Amino acid sequence: MKVLLFSEGKKLFSRSGVGVALKHQMQALKAADVAFTLDPRDSYELVHINTLGLKSWKVLKNAKERGIPVIYHTHTTYEDFRNSFLFSNQIAPLLKRQLIKRYSTADYLIFPSKYTESLIRSYGINTPGTVVSNGVDTTLFRKNETLAKEFKNSFKIKSPLIVNVGLPLKRKGLIDFVEVARRFPEYSFIWIGAKFSAIQPFSVKKVIRKSPKNLLFPGYLSFEMLLGALSAADVFFFPSYEENEGIAVLEACSMKCPVVIRDIPVYQDWMVSGENCLKASDIDGFCEAINMLLSDREHAIKLGENAAKVAQDRDLRIVGKKLKEVYSHVMGGANE
Repeated sequence: MKVLLFSEGKKLFSRSGVGVALKHQMQALKAADVAFTLDPRDSYELVHINTLGLKSWKVLKNAKERGIPVIYHTHTTYEDFRNSFLFSNQIAPLLKRQLIKRYSTADYLIFPSKYTESLIRSYGINTPGTVVSNGVDTTLFRKNETLAKEFKNSFKIKSPLIVNVGLPLKRKGLIDFVEVARRFPEYSFIWIGAKFSAIQPFSVKKVIRKSPKNLLFPGYLSFEMLLGALSAADVFFFPSYEENEGIAVLEACSMKCPVVIRDIPVYQDWMVSGENCLKASDIDGFCEAINMLLSDREHAIKLGENAAKVAQDRDLRIVGKKLKEVYSHVMGGANE
């Protein structure tokens, strides 16, 4: 069995969740000893598509014409596309029609979470599918005190550090993050993630430009710098309004970071407030949670250790085995 892992715009999406998901799939399949290619000109027996562009549609149609089974990974939903980039809300209804068309044409779907599955089913899509986490490499995402010191020195950080990782989007809770930072001038806040300024709404650019002095937006950082930031973080604060899973949350969990997240449905069945994270729904709640973690370090450490167990359950080696099972199931169905 040889699989075509297809994603277009690899350079454009390399710093986004879809780009990270593709890298994770490659690592997972190598660990599971599944042969794959990224080139649609190669030979293959199964297609696994991650993106929604015109080339993806061409690959899907070509595979269907040749009788090759197609799996579509549902990284994109109408809900998580809105409040993202310039004109995303205007484009979202058109995107939803494409989602329905693509996901309905595929032979099988992979959902990053039960929540995403519920959204896709609400569109009236009945294509068979299953939930498989995007996963995290727990061997790489481990606390490193040396990198933590180097990171703090690089950014001259001497106060408690609150970190977030992701594209600086309104949907990601940018406005709330900035306001929380403003309420805690005695702490250091850092939002790590490529800025994509050309397609950011003016309102978002304004929020970033007028953010308080204790909040930094360094943009995209190297992997070592990212590990340093997560190793140095006293709190990982991720106030996103909409996620299909939250790879950044998994990475923070793997690093044993005390995590503060918004109380949204995607986390309902795996992130438990008071057990492996703290959840809140508004700025006051986020401030209270952060204060609690910074004042009670014993509780913060316990939450971080429990969060690491969540990551272990979604390690890429486990994901690879699950993908292999899905591929075998779909191939078996195609051969019946």
